[in-house]
Amino acid sequence: MTQSGERDAAASTEGSGSTPVLAAQGLSKRYGPVVALRGVDLELYRGEVLGLIGDNGAGKSTLVRCLSGAEIPDSGEIRVDGRRVAFRNPLGARRAGIEAVHQTLGVVPALDIASNLFLGRERRRPGLLGTILRMLDVSEMQRAARRDVERLGIETLQDITQSVETLSGGQRQAVAVARAVAFGSKVLIMDEPTAALGVRESGQVLGAVKKLRESGLPVILISHNMPTVWELADRIQIMRLGRRIAVVTPRSHTMQEGVALMTGALNIAA
Repeated sequence: MTQSGERDAAASTEGSGSTPVLAAQGLSKRYGPVVALRGVDLELYRGEVLGLIGDNGAGKSTLVRCLSGAEIPDSGEIRVDGRRVAFRNPLGARRAGIEAVHQTLGVVPALDIASNLFLGRERRRPGLLGTILRMLDVSEMQRAARRDVERLGIETLQDITQSVETLSGGQRQAVAVARAVAFGSKVLIMDEPTAALGVRESGQVLGAVKKLRESGLPVILISHNMPTVWELADRIQIMRLGRRIAVVTPRSHTMQEGVALMTGALNIAA
């Protein structure tokens, strides 16, 4: 596929001239001899779910790790609300309002659920106890964590003081999702958020994605579950071999056509 074909495909599905909440242009990333990203662009607009699909090794996870500060791209630029940013670590991205749920989750097993939700953003007690003695407001964090978990609708997390190391894989995934939803103020990135969840839990998380879209918070959703992507996404960016090869919508292309583009069986001109 030509670069002009890629630009045409992207332009045909962009927002109506508005500035993207999050944009990337020409991102490249190499790990020794392995080229993970080859000049990748991305645009995310307010109130949309952008599906990101591609086969293993297509560069999806590397792309979102660059967008969330977990990796530093070798070249290219990232913009938030039109302003160029340079994230040196995930904390910089979080300060810009970008939260991510990676496949590695990033939870601390020895801590309880509430402590994991507020990891790196702990609340201190008011007055001198917090400013001088640096005491944490544990009860307030537990109340807020319980509220955030209930709002997400994950019913398997009953005891907010339970240690994460005692949780199942699906419950740990739910903790990571709840943390990202609680603090994502501009962008939420979800890399296979339902991979370890049961059917009921998956439905609750995906229902939360719909609510977030309705509230105006844009979401980047990486998933190998094509029916889920075609159900939820407003636009779908297709990656192959480290490149963006098409941006389509569930209205313009069927799920089968999207998979064919992803695997190279169909080109954008077809």
